[in-house]
Amino acid sequence: MPGIDESLTFHPLKIAVLTVSDTRTADTDKSGDLLAERLTGAGHQLAGRAIVTDEIEAIRKQVMEWVADPEVDIVITTGGTGFAPRDVTPEAIKPLLRRQMDGFSVVFHQASLGTVGVATLQSRSFAGQIADTFVFGLPGSTGACRDGWDLVLALELDSRHRPCSLAGQIPRLRDVCA
Repeated sequence: MPGIDESLTFHPLKIAVLTVSDTRTADTDKSGDLLAERLTGAGHQLAGRAIVTDEIEAIRKQVMEWVADPEVDIVITTGGTGFAPRDVTPEAIKPLLRRQMDGFSVVFHQASLGTVGVATLQSRSFAGQIADTFVFGLPGSTGACRDGWDLVLALELDSRHRPCSLAGQIPRLRDVCA
């Protein structure tokens, strides 16, 4: 039965949160706040936080800075995954991925279907790896970030999750989370 094995050691991950928006500020970024609160509440470390405009180069620049930083294991983006003309997060990041995690979008949409119904089709959520850093692209709404964290990422990023967890694929944890 899948779930958290409390007999195992929890290994906190270093997670950066990037909000992609032309309008949000540090004071109005509720989705970024929710993700930061959820991940630290789960015992992980907030390794970085930023807001960039819906511009391909701005998104890529920040993501690649974090990918190059050994203090960042995971990058979670929020925003820019819809169909508005300025939504370009997938276009910015997907070409950089060396591996795509197709199942993330499927599982995210299944979870989201239960909370927003078929409106989940309006999201182009995605995930994959750039070098050894996992990158997850979530929609910008607070509800979508809640679904993404609570129903998918909280378990998948917990090293105690069985039968397996992505934590075991983080280079610094490969020997301890096998």
